[in-house]
Amino acid sequence: MRYPQAETKAASGCGRVFHYGYVILVVGFLTVTGALGFARFGYATILPSMKEGLLLTNTQMGVIATGNLIGYASFSLLGGFLAARFGPRLIISCSMLLTGVTMFFTGMSGGFAQAVVLRFMTGLGSAGGNIPVMGLISAWFTPQRRGLAAGILVGGSGLAFMVSGFLVPRLIAAWPEDGWRLSWFVLGAIVVLLGVLSAALLRNRPADKGLGPIGVPPAAPQAVSNGADGTAGAGDGNPSVSKGAGSISWSGVYAAPALWHLGVIYFCFGFSYIIYATFFSAAMIADKGFTQAGAGAVWSLIGFIGIFSGILWGAASDGIGRKYALAGIFGLQALCYFLFATANTPAVLHVSAVLYGLTCFAIPGVVAAACGDYVGSRLAPAALGMVTLFFAVGQATAPSVAGYLADATLSMSSSFLLAAAVAALGGAGSLTLRPPKDKL
Repeated sequence: MRYPQAETKAASGCGRVFHYGYVILVVGFLTVTGALGFARFGYATILPSMKEGLLLTNTQMGVIATGNLIGYASFSLLGGFLAARFGPRLIISCSMLLTGVTMFFTGMSGGFAQAVVLRFMTGLGSAGGNIPVMGLISAWFTPQRRGLAAGILVGGSGLAFMVSGFLVPRLIAAWPEDGWRLSWFVLGAIVVLLGVLSAALLRNRPADKGLGPIGVPPAAPQAVSNGADGTAGAGDGNPSVSKGAGSISWSGVYAAPALWHLGVIYFCFGFSYIIYATFFSAAMIADKGFTQAGAGAVWSLIGFIGIFSGILWGAASDGIGRKYALAGIFGLQALCYFLFATANTPAVLHVSAVLYGLTCFAIPGVVAAACGDYVGSRLAPAALGMVTLFFAVGQATAPSVAGYLADATLSMSSSFLLAAAVAALGGAGSLTLRPPKDKL
């Protein structure tokens, strides 16, 4: 189906001032804020009070965190597949409701076992909300706008850093004994409301609103022609999708060498970034001489900068290409980890923190855009789910490896040097990525 000229103008922004794709962008940003930001990173601010309230050990709190990451990894592949099969809107809204409800019930946990199960279920919902909404960008934005749009979405995690960092300490200060429970209630309720919002406003494809994707040239509507079912046409660079309506070749996702390559790169990111995120505060206090308040202030700075990191690198990837943007991000991250491992002066440590803020949320957006480039909009959620499984494995294994290394060497510096080395490998792997076939 080819878009009429008026609709094509709307898609490119020439015929109408407003395009519904911007609603998708805002709702997607808020979805990431809830599904990933509050559901995963909110735990870090609640953890100390929750540990005290449930009389748990550090090891048990670590297992609870691992349970959440295992849940995310378990559903990352299936969530992307289901979104490609049944549409992202349904999977996102249901997953957000699951995430919010299980967060709420985490606040009612009576002990360790209940907390592990509930955090595992929250991880399932997080994957089902975050991965399809990132893949949805490929349907609503052309490849020339895809990186910037995905970059805006990942900034939702930075917003969650700031909100939870401001809200949770105040709730706990006001209700010292049960403030951690109230924090889960409040954050869970917010995520449920965001799930209702996503169900009401998200749409699976521009054709549902009689539009083309944002970025369609008015003179070339045939370049992005879509079937009524949302199957991408040739202009979307999707050789794995037949031009017959509804005909999908799943092997174009799960057997694609380029996606396996991208998955290995994503593993490097998951492995390296989580070491910094997990051990930053502990290292700042134990090794670098900062107070807990001082380390928290630097972490808040990272969250604020992180809101813009995805936008910066997403736009860069649209201009210079995904592989060069990924290589640049990995290069700065390797430098960030190396500086943190070797420096002891506050100035250099702040430089490391700023570099982390500039890059910490960038790679997921660029990877999401690359998935759309490789397989097109219809299969982008499935492709993102596949490569996210690599990321999740790296993220789940790194803290244990880094913790063992720190214990063996009696210093956390060795763990950050490991992160630097893995990030450097990720950068080298990025430079060998092959471009999508339609860009050869």
